[in-house]
Amino acid sequence: MSLAVVYTRAQSGVAAPLVACEVHLSGGLPGTSIVGLPETAVKEARDRVRAAILNAQLDYPQRRVTVNLAPADLPKDGGRFDLPIALGILAANGSLPQQALREHEFVGELALSGELRAVQGVLPAVLHASRSGRRVIVPRGNAAEAALVSHAQVLVADSLLEVCAHLAGRIQLTRAENAEPGAIPASTLPDLADVRGQPQARRALEIAAAGSHNLLLHGPPGTGKTLLASRLPSILPPLEEDEALELAAIRSVAGQSSDPAAWKQRAFRHPHHTASAVALVGGGSIPRPGEISLAHHGVLFLDELPEFDRHVLEVLREPLESGYISISRAARQVDFPARFQLVAAMNPCPCGYAGDPSGRCRCSAEAIARYRARISGPLLDRIDLKLEMPRVSHTQLRQTSTGEPSATVRERVVAARQRQLERAAKPNAWLGTRELEGCCALTNADHALLDRAVERLGLSARAYHRVLRVARTIADLAAAARIGSEHLAEAIQYQRAGA
Repeated sequence: MSLAVVYTRAQSGVAAPLVACEVHLSGGLPGTSIVGLPETAVKEARDRVRAAILNAQLDYPQRRVTVNLAPADLPKDGGRFDLPIALGILAANGSLPQQALREHEFVGELALSGELRAVQGVLPAVLHASRSGRRVIVPRGNAAEAALVSHAQVLVADSLLEVCAHLAGRIQLTRAENAEPGAIPASTLPDLADVRGQPQARRALEIAAAGSHNLLLHGPPGTGKTLLASRLPSILPPLEEDEALELAAIRSVAGQSSDPAAWKQRAFRHPHHTASAVALVGGGSIPRPGEISLAHHGVLFLDELPEFDRHVLEVLREPLESGYISISRAARQVDFPARFQLVAAMNPCPCGYAGDPSGRCRCSAEAIARYRARISGPLLDRIDLKLEMPRVSHTQLRQTSTGEPSATVRERVVAARQRQLERAAKPNAWLGTRELEGCCALTNADHALLDRAVERLGLSARAYHRVLRVARTIADLAAAARIGSEHLAEAIQYQRAGA
């Protein structure tokens, strides 16, 4: 038969749409053409595939070869289509059984020698293929990544010849080894016990971890803002398997590998303040995920917040609310998930010492106002907890740490997060306006307290709802069924502090 169909997967953000690689042999002058909206790397596959087939001592048909990558309106890029194109040509030429092709999906780039090379974005392809019930054959270089999907049937090959022998029934390819997944033990992460003093900041960090709230740490240099933020991963709950797979798929698309022994650890991304908007949210001619997507279900830490370009910071506003980012280009639009927890740190003025008891600050009121104006009101309004951190005395620094270790705090955080999941199936920071009515009921006295706070602090409707979410988290940490006055009062104080 001169027509063969081989299944593979394209890459569109973190999705992997099915592609049918149709190969037809016909009369006429020998030649190979690839259609179906191929990018340059896909067009060049005709030369790689021909050399790989010949160097594998297989017959390349001396006929007109037409390769159609369907659907035709879906852009195709990268070397992932080399293997399915080669198998389609061999099957159309009668060298491979058609039935075996229908039971598999194939992803892989071919070297001229016929060896298989690893490609980016294999994990989304394996995830989608497992739902279709077909087995997936991938290069050995992608084996560890593909094996993260425990319910998928993933076979590993080193060369085109091995794949052909497997399809012909002469050998059986080995399955990708599924390493035991897990999260990095808290004991190996930076410990919260390293922080000297700052009891209120430790408390705010615990609340932020329990409810997945955004946090702004505000204070002079050397008060422990960065030190404290770096300890946040040690008190966060581990990722569930579906969340971890979603994050691993984003890393795969970005060309980053996931450590099989620690892939359930939440991400902690710390971009430099010179990062561009594209680096932060993603982009490029072929859209790739940025820092906010690589921090999905994890933490995005922005140190020296006012030093970021204002335009760069403003692009965070929509994903902070929606949990995803849409990247639009002339030829395509791609959505990347970006449900991250923002933790930011900043100084009170350009020199960093405004309000310090030493009186070192010489910044004018205008300079301080310009510095703080680099962060817009709408962005600050999306931060749940704002905390001023005072300078730590030398006496406190010399003392042996008496603060709780991360393991103890993490137990409370995990217990509070579990209460939230049982009540609303999501952390408190993600509660919608209607869900707040059922989860955050207040007494008349507490309503009056909150109304006074809104009036005195000039809180917006968004900030009003954030106070309720934080109060609900504080109550969860105290294992309280309802929000009490003490929980509400503590939540209000985190809106008073800040820039």
